Amino acid sequence: MHGCGNDYIYANCFDLDVKSPKSLAVPLSNRHTGIGSDGLVLILRSKVADARMRMFNIDGSEGGMCGNAIRCVAKYLYDNHIVQKLSMQIETKSGIKKLYLSAKDGLVSQVMVDMGPACDIAATSVTVGGKKYEITCVSMGNPHAVTFCENTDKIDLHKIGPLFEHNAIFPGGVNTEFVEVVRRNVLKMRVWERGSGETQACGTGACAAAVASVLKRYCDKNKDIKVRLPGGTLTVKYTDETVFMTGNCVKVFDGVVEI
Repeated sequence: MHGCGNDYIYANCFDLDVKSPKSLAVPLSNRHTGIGSDGLVLILRSKVADARMRMFNIDGSEGGMCGNAIRCVAKYLYDNHIVQKLSMQIETKSGIKKLYLSAKDGLVSQVMVDMGPACDIAATSVTVGGKKYEITCVSMGNPHAVTFCENTDKIDLHKIGPLFEHNAIFPGGVNTEFVEVVRRNVLKMRVWERGSGETQACGTGACAAAVASVLKRYCDKNKDIKVRLPGGTLTVKYTDETVFMTGNCVKVFDGVVEI
């Protein structure tokens, strides 16, 4: 399944015990010798919500939250008649998230996620690759460093991305967003995700970019902000209480793999 091109392999683990998901994510996610994806998502039972989600990046590291994956988890649960609710709660490493589903003919096509409040917001400067960058740090369950630029297409992301991810100022690694202001309340973004590299979209990253753009007065609070990514567009609304993110969720195929 994918949300805005950010694709993951989803495993129904309600009655399945996956012994070592970290090591399993690496071979399955390989696009040459495996199924091919940005990572592995386990859908599990929860004692405090409708379901629990665990997400593992392509390098096997576990992520705290994934905005695109959680929408697909909600679609899987609803489409397969596991949780027949248009309002769900899903447990993640970053807490319980509320989701609001849009369904037609029994299938979900779009989900709005209450991502919770933006945290640990800070504006600072950092020298990366011999160049000084002005960044806005935002936590949306995952840490993000947002940099505004004039043209995202000209960024050599595969060169600068790893330098940001492993910079000493971010001891736990960081997701890096390069954001171009197209016009008011419309952004264009590319992202380098820690543990995965450049992806087609990043839900938490889009939220971080929207928050940073409001703080810099490029966009408006309490208004829909369109974030254009290589894989599609996400809609983000930053309020005083929380951040809402809306986007698609698409099933690509079902399959069976031998381990």
